[in-house]
Amino acid sequence: MNPATSSRSSSCLPPAAAWGGLLGDAESVPPGRLLAAIAGAGGTGKSALLDELESRFAARGVEVRRIRDDQGCCALPTRGAVLVDSAQMLGDDALSRIHALVAAPEVSLVVAYRPRRISNALELLVRELEQHHAPVVLGPLTAVEVAERASRLQDVPEPEALARVVVEATGGLPWLVHRYLAAATAGWRGAFSKDNDSQLPPGLLDQLAYELDRLEPTLRQLLLLLAVGFDLSAAARPVEELGNPDLLVLEAKDAGLMLPDGRLVPLLRRALLETTPAHQLHGLQRALVDSLTAGGLPLGRAARPLAHNGLRDPRVAAALERAADRALPTQPGLAAELYDEARAAGAEGLETAARRAQAAYVLGDLDGAGRILDRLLVQDDAPDVLRAADVAAAMWAQRGMFLRGADVYRWLGPERAGASAPLAVVAMVATGDRHGAEEMAAAPPATGSPTLKAVAVRLMAQGTLATIGDAPAQVLPTLIRASDMMTASGSLDPVPELPAALAALAALHGGELEIADSVLTAAIDGGQGGTVGRRRLLLLRAWSRMLQDRPEGARAAMAEAAAVDHPVAPRDELLLLALDVGLARRTDDVPALVRAWRRAREGLLHVAIDLFSLLPLGELMVAAARLRETARLEPHLAEAWSLLDRLGDPPLWAVPLHWQAVQAGILSERPADLAPHAAALVRASRSNHLAAVLAAAGRAWVQVLSGQVEADAVETAARGLATVGLTWDGSRLAGHAAGRAEERRDTTRLLACARDLHPGSADTMDPVQAPAPAEPPLERRPAALGRAGLPPSLSQQADSGQSSRLSTRERDVARHVLAGKTYREIGEAMFISPRTAEHHIARIRRRLGASSRSELLDQLRLELVDEAPSSGGPPPPVP
Repeated sequence: MNPATSSRSSSCLPPAAAWGGLLGDAESVPPGRLLAAIAGAGGTGKSALLDELESRFAARGVEVRRIRDDQGCCALPTRGAVLVDSAQMLGDDALSRIHALVAAPEVSLVVAYRPRRISNALELLVRELEQHHAPVVLGPLTAVEVAERASRLQDVPEPEALARVVVEATGGLPWLVHRYLAAATAGWRGAFSKDNDSQLPPGLLDQLAYELDRLEPTLRQLLLLLAVGFDLSAAARPVEELGNPDLLVLEAKDAGLMLPDGRLVPLLRRALLETTPAHQLHGLQRALVDSLTAGGLPLGRAARPLAHNGLRDPRVAAALERAADRALPTQPGLAAELYDEARAAGAEGLETAARRAQAAYVLGDLDGAGRILDRLLVQDDAPDVLRAADVAAAMWAQRGMFLRGADVYRWLGPERAGASAPLAVVAMVATGDRHGAEEMAAAPPATGSPTLKAVAVRLMAQGTLATIGDAPAQVLPTLIRASDMMTASGSLDPVPELPAALAALAALHGGELEIADSVLTAAIDGGQGGTVGRRRLLLLRAWSRMLQDRPEGARAAMAEAAAVDHPVAPRDELLLLALDVGLARRTDDVPALVRAWRRAREGLLHVAIDLFSLLPLGELMVAAARLRETARLEPHLAEAWSLLDRLGDPPLWAVPLHWQAVQAGILSERPADLAPHAAALVRASRSNHLAAVLAAAGRAWVQVLSGQVEADAVETAARGLATVGLTWDGSRLAGHAAGRAEERRDTTRLLACARDLHPGSADTMDPVQAPAPAEPPLERRPAALGRAGLPPSLSQQADSGQSSRLSTRERDVARHVLAGKTYREIGEAMFISPRTAEHHIARIRRRLGASSRSELLDQLRLELVDEAPSSGGPPPPVP
């Protein structure tokens, strides 16, 4: 054996189990005679274990003889301890003399050897020793043992992580573990991370290359062939030149160069491939490819290492492309790597451009996908053009530019659309091109068996057309079935919009909030759209829960969407920003509303309006009206109304936007702006249930704002809003009407209605948390605060000594309100019912002319300013 291999064992420690098996827990050798054999491949720590035995025998005063060759056996002692290292290197005569020591009663004998190829004399000796002590077999170190060694080094932040990498690279072979950790300098350990485990300590490969170069040439050639990927059982010229490869494999295992199962150690494979001259390496790689193809065998796993090591061969490139095509539907990340490796191996790339763009799209690299498609679609006869068109349309949709995706399908044309025609229908409906959508729907259907995905996209097109057609009853059933089929298919193929998102949007626009939530939950649980679609589905679920007046559920869905490990597309960013606006508006959190509006206003500049973005646009329209920023939305609203007009003002899509325009008109105090939208709701109410409910609610709002509060009409309208999922809107209408009702019983009735519609209200409801009578524009709210934190006008009234506008009883109630008590708590404190407390609060609102919760609290502080504690304690909580 080459000296380089025999010197490895002196510098590494064996597995911890070996110490306990041979030495026990004591600090010295156990008393009595020790007869044992230690078996292990080269570099497993046999010599280190003998060194420890020698020091422990010496500590006990026992004379030790260390034998490493035949000459050491010339005169053996009759007492003491004899430790034999590398016994497989000794001749039969020497082994016979050592064997005789077993019969010497005062001699301890420990023999270490490599077990792969041993002589008959050594076999007899080992069997004799095994009758006295179980053999100590040394093998690879475990991750725990490597971590324990790594923790002894300095500046190792994560020894467990380092141990995982080391064991994976070395197979746990002790000599390689020792080399690895010894080369891990302090600076390199500080830079180590689990995400960069391909980096090796400096100098390690050079050290290993030096040791590998000192091997017998035939043995090194065997290792190099295994590193390249040759199968030793197959007929190939380089393998045949080795002579007897089986004997060489035994020798390699014996030398600690291969794992016990016959695999080459990964670290040694890397050292061989990275330090062998390129001409020699590439010659062997081509010989491997020749051997496999001549035998009609696929390159399989051999293709990737060949490409990694710089081999350019069309056969390797073709194998990698085939592997990438198989991985693309379910493992886009792997597919992207394989396509890149195929190009590195010599593939031109044009044939796979559409598939590479698809992989980039699914991984969230919209820019990368766009660059690939730009180079592909300018070709006169672009290959795989249908896939390229689908990826391009989906990419533009993610960017919030549906019109550009529809342009791609127009360029393709109905005659070439084939299986992409249903997706073209969706894109064209989204951009208001009804004629183009109908042409695509009439295009000749694709041939072939109807797969789950093909059925899903066909149903998706039918359902999308139905949303602008004369059969609204078919919309939800068709789109829900499309969603079910897409989920069942497990497809990650790009689509302009997921069928689950379309079904949810149709349900949300139709007031079927629970159906929307159910469809979205099923799609999310089923993994529809993979990672690329998960965030959008979660955000739509958040929208559904926001409309259901479930703010905590909405925020939970938003948090889950934010945790998705995928780049945020512009259209999803707009949806997220609009959710922030909607939640802030519904909780009357004005500072949060202002911040959210500013972010959303900028986000809106990055996208174009399409049919599927009307919900966030409507929410922003209401917020803009409240903040007196409507002018900023006029171009976007004009685009939306134009789109709906081109589609014939379809009720499903138009009604919610008209309702939000009515709310915006109310907040802006511009009746002229409100009238056309109210009229549109009335027209649509003849055939659309949601429109009928919203039209009734609009009439009720107009009457309330004019001071005509008809409790029956208001309550019917408010509860009607709740039936279509708009509980918050209904509660707000009833609360506003209660603040303007003249009759006491009407106020009581409407407040009770508002409380019933608002989730979590009941007699325990905080009186100041009842739905606000109105949302006054911010310009009408005080811009600065005066004395005691009051608005300047109120502060001046307090300074002028204005007399109280409340009765003694009402002042008592006001004190409890400012203390933050609920109706029930006020009733218990004043020995009245919660309903009576509620009546008092309503009367106080009217007397003080408070139009919002914060204004009511400000007025109450003014009324009771003389009773304020002098300590300057914290003010009562303001909802």
